[in-house]
Amino acid sequence: MKIKKVICAKGKTGFFFDDQKAIKSGAKNDGAFYEGKPVTEGFTAVRQAGEAISVIFVLENGAYAYGDCAAVQYSGAGGRDPLFLADNFIPVIEKEIAPLYEGKEITTFRQMADIVDKKVSPSTGKIYHTAIRYGVTQACLDAVAKSKNKLMAQVIAEEYGTEISSKIIPIFSQSGDDRYLNADKMIMKGADVLPHALFNHVETKVGFKGEKIKEYVEWLRCRIIKLKPFEQYHPTIHIDVYGTLGIVFDNKAEAIADYIGELAEIAKPFKLRVEGPVDMGEKQAQIDALAEIRSIMDKKGIDAEIVADEWCNTLEDIVDFSARKAGHMAQIKTPDLGGINNSIEAVLYCKQHGMGAYLGGTCNETNRSAEICAHIAMATSPVQYLAKPGMGVDEGYMIVYNEMSRILALKNIL
Repeated sequence: MKIKKVICAKGKTGFFFDDQKAIKSGAKNDGAFYEGKPVTEGFTAVRQAGEAISVIFVLENGAYAYGDCAAVQYSGAGGRDPLFLADNFIPVIEKEIAPLYEGKEITTFRQMADIVDKKVSPSTGKIYHTAIRYGVTQACLDAVAKSKNKLMAQVIAEEYGTEISSKIIPIFSQSGDDRYLNADKMIMKGADVLPHALFNHVETKVGFKGEKIKEYVEWLRCRIIKLKPFEQYHPTIHIDVYGTLGIVFDNKAEAIADYIGELAEIAKPFKLRVEGPVDMGEKQAQIDALAEIRSIMDKKGIDAEIVADEWCNTLEDIVDFSARKAGHMAQIKTPDLGGINNSIEAVLYCKQHGMGAYLGGTCNETNRSAEICAHIAMATSPVQYLAKPGMGVDEGYMIVYNEMSRILALKNIL
């Protein structure tokens, strides 16, 4: 079967683009907006509407396959590609990407993904923006699945030699700034991992000694115990601190490790994960810092885990962080890896090399990218999979739970 035509449709994402540097520098909330001027190139406001591009393959039999190009909430930060605006990149897809696929036979997913994921743009001399590679490879996977009348998860399992999970992968739900009401929603739904909580500002959210995080973790522990929806409910508490512990403790590894240990005691009987304890401003320093914090935690028997996020963006980065044990777990932030083939390989690499695999992404994705990533999760069995898009809990949790449930229902029939 051939691909007859490639079509682009401008779309919206489930959240916003946020200028992380401006927020860390003190930009304050004004309702859903942020006050102040942006400082990251490409931004016209500290917060602006997220954009996406649907890439649609019209197939020879009249069916269509599609994926969504999307970029992370904090685009342009932590070594990531710049802001992804649809009007800027639709012409690139139409002029440079479409000819690579139009009139071509649908072969294997890995072959079709490599066409765009490893391609250098003739107009820039660089590989394509991560968002382009992300969406186009989703369409490739869907096209192969439709040509074979199989689930996308089945295609992945066949090509990568894996088995589809016999149960839904643990779902990590994220709260956004509404970390109290949204935590209640997560508890009610029985989310396996919660609440993310968005601790991205020292003064207003973390506290100058980390006291505000401690207060929140204690509140959350009591809330779970009080309101758990069933007796066996025992979620993991996973908070993202966006490097702010480095600010609070002057990037001193032992002080950060000890503080995480204190949080872990507060969180008991629930397991604690802390994502992004420091942001050192560049990759090698980030690896060194996380490796040191993990080493101290392990030596002291601190019953918690740290998660690599900033500066751990690509498949190569994940290999490098894993080699140094820079964290107990790596977030595989799917849009940052470009082609979804890289996310698949990243999960499998982490599992083979003793690094926890968190198949993540961003609140700033779409329903389509979340559904396709659910197939990756079910075919590769990471430790956890992010509920996305959005920060409202209900919508993202529904999208990923229902898609994984459908895979379970259909995997032995198709």
